[in-house]
Amino acid sequence: MVMAADSQFHVLAVDDSLIDRKLIERLLKTSSYQVTTVDSGSKALEFLGLIEEHQRTNFKSPSSSSSSSSNIHHQEVEVNLIITDYCMPGMTGFDLLKKVKESTSLRNIPVVIMSSENLPSRISSRCLEEGAEEFFLKPVRLCDVNKLKPHIMKTKLKDQNQEEEEETTETEFESVEKQQQQQIQMNSSNKRKAGMDEEGVGEDRRRRIRYNSNGVATVN
Repeated sequence: MVMAADSQFHVLAVDDSLIDRKLIERLLKTSSYQVTTVDSGSKALEFLGLIEEHQRTNFKSPSSSSSSSSNIHHQEVEVNLIITDYCMPGMTGFDLLKKVKESTSLRNIPVVIMSSENLPSRISSRCLEEGAEEFFLKPVRLCDVNKLKPHIMKTKLKDQNQEEEEETTETEFESVEKQQQQQIQMNSSNKRKAGMDEEGVGEDRRRRIRYNSNGVATVN
């Protein structure tokens, strides 16, 4: 089985701080990831397709820093991992994590939380319990970014196994359905044959009936 190269993995980075956003973008690109950066949790949801199209706003895409959300539709760009700041105005990183994990279509995407809070253990425990894969203290370092790939690979394998199971289930269902149709056709054919046999017996009996001189029917 051949897995995609790192350059084919796409990371959505979410941070309201321009400096931190630039830092994480540089580290990810150094590690050959494709990167999309947004400055809020709500814009992350827009990119992920959880907000209606007419509500979309501009954000930075992998292809160009000036690209807008209208240039890349969320269904055309697969997100392999989300890395988000914990404390942001409006929708926090923790709120974004919960939204992603509540979505049936997005919940398998690994989410990593970053924070410069003074009580990292309390925050990390809360985020990990909610489904985050990792918790990084800011400033994020290259050694932290190196921890991302295993989470992406694990999700890729999980998705592939799920697809294979679905294909197997579909094939088994089609096989059972085909057998049922064949059984129905066989039963129908047997019924027609039985009906024809009964008609043949009736006709044979009628042919064997004879009448004697007194007009009484007899069977030969």
